[in-house]
Amino acid sequence: MLLEDKDRIFRNLYGVHDAALDGARKRGAWDGTKFFIDKGHDWIISEVKTSGLRGRGGAGFPTGLKWSFMPKADPRPSYLVINADESEPGSCKDREIMRHDPHLLIEGALLAGFAMRAHTSYIYIRGEFIRERERLQRAIDEAYAAKLIGKNNVHGWDFDLYIAHGAGAYICGEETALLESLEGRKGQPRLKPPFPANVGLYGAPTTVNNVESIAVVGDILRRGGHWFASLGLPNNTGTKLFQISGHVNRPCVVEEEMGIPLRQLIDEHCGGVRGGWNNLLAVIPGGSSMPLIPAEECETLSMDFDSLTKLKSGLGTAAIIVLDKSADVVKAIARIAYFYKHESCGQCTPCREGTGWMWRVLERMARGEAQKSEIDKLFDVSKQIEGHTICALGDAAAWPVQGLIRHFRPEIERRIDAYQAAHREAAE
Repeated sequence: MLLEDKDRIFRNLYGVHDAALDGARKRGAWDGTKFFIDKGHDWIISEVKTSGLRGRGGAGFPTGLKWSFMPKADPRPSYLVINADESEPGSCKDREIMRHDPHLLIEGALLAGFAMRAHTSYIYIRGEFIRERERLQRAIDEAYAAKLIGKNNVHGWDFDLYIAHGAGAYICGEETALLESLEGRKGQPRLKPPFPANVGLYGAPTTVNNVESIAVVGDILRRGGHWFASLGLPNNTGTKLFQISGHVNRPCVVEEEMGIPLRQLIDEHCGGVRGGWNNLLAVIPGGSSMPLIPAEECETLSMDFDSLTKLKSGLGTAAIIVLDKSADVVKAIARIAYFYKHESCGQCTPCREGTGWMWRVLERMARGEAQKSEIDKLFDVSKQIEGHTICALGDAAAWPVQGLIRHFRPEIERRIDAYQAAHREAAE
């Protein structure tokens, strides 16, 4: 089920070819853009709906449907905001697009902006991405110089594109915190409703999309929504950038069809698990916020939204973190818990207090310095955090803990038993 070269969207993923405008045009970018705009707003949205494209930022919400929520007749300006704040641990796909194929993103921004009647778009880029911002700015300058975007451009739709460089706060990846940061305030999530499609940037209708979601739009329109829908699985269509890191022989970013078996992805593109497939302990399938999946469930696992939801995990950003049997799985989850404790904005009590508490308990459990009754208490607290916060950071902090308890409870209990036995011997 490997993706054929003719179906690839990102043809310069590894920076082998020219990332500038001339190189991008040779690879098909900016081809037919005026024709698509002449077809009208509704036609573009209809094609994106036909393609079945689901948001590539993690939530997997249908992109065309999201665009259709924007008001068609509103005196306020409309905005497209592109979320390039790629701060999820394990994720590194958007970075490659901005470095090596930035014109796909710029063309997609113009088309998406037109579909939603937006004349202005902002790309909010992660604070740590310095070279990516430079490459992207260079490409935007090229597009302005060639009259592809800007006022009175060749496409007949005035469109301005700006880069906003963040300061490296994970919480700004949440769409409403991102909008707050763009407006010059502290990056803290807003209560929803009102949703950004009604009250977004500067109180105007706004859609926030992921970099990959926007970068594929040009090729979807060139090749047709039905082409994109023919790839992958039903309800999980198209191609997807997968990022595989951790205990594999060749960590990489690769474009593949949605629904590719995990084992095939690791074996074909990463040279297999370090020490062989039998050395696999667990996989975190979608960035650090997704619950891990033990090795026995990975054998036949299909990498798509629905298959992973059935296993009480999620595809997220498709950032696959592989753990072999040398990994201290309890310590690993404790490290992830520390990250979410550190990045909590502190607005919501369950998250502000709960993330720190979970981290401290996990640190003790990693040493075995706990009681078995605390395992259930930890799970219970994670459930009190999940779904009880303004944004999804509370969920992101709770899910790894739940995955650990669900699949590796015996390991936690073994450590507690070993710790207690050692202290009994010492006391005697």
